Amino acid sequence: MPLKRAAIVPGNGAGNIEHCNWYGWAKKRIDEIPDVSCALKNMPDPVTARESIWLPFMEKDLKCDEETVIIGHSSGAAAAMRYAETHKVFAIILVGAYTSDLGDENERESGYFSRPWEWEKIRTNVKYIIQFGSTDDPFLPWEEQQEVADGLKADLHKYSDRGHFQNTAFPELIDAIKKLKTN
Repeated sequence: MPLKRAAIVPGNGAGNIEHCNWYGWAKKRIDEIPDVSCALKNMPDPVTARESIWLPFMEKDLKCDEETVIIGHSSGAAAAMRYAETHKVFAIILVGAYTSDLGDENERESGYFSRPWEWEKIRTNVKYIIQFGSTDDPFLPWEEQQEVADGLKADLHKYSDRGHFQNTAFPELIDAIKKLKTN
């Protein structure tokens, strides 16, 4: 199946996501790619980002399926990985991905970190896995980002100067999606 859709799943606490980080900027550029549309919606339960609420929303409202690339940032990356354990999707692009609750109660309450990651199931359900990470991320230790890359055998784009990818533009992301479109 070809790539027809992108869905941006933000980090928790993003508020109005059209105006947060690079999300609105990316949606506009993805919508300019021929035959690809981008879903970007304010998420329910935006602060705790509970798996039990976000995964059904990704399926029903964002319509993540075998023709979709899920672009997950931070908590959205955790949601994308858990979603891909049980759903077939075209691709996942993980931005600032991590593997534990980082000792944070809010992260623990989200539910994503209550059990081991099923890397093999994700790899089976997803055609393409791309990851963006930065060694200077103030929230995520590099070891956890590397653990995701190793577990998923991801195409890792490693930076040392991007922090938590909270900038307003993200041209490398658009380039990655354009490459997926030609695959």
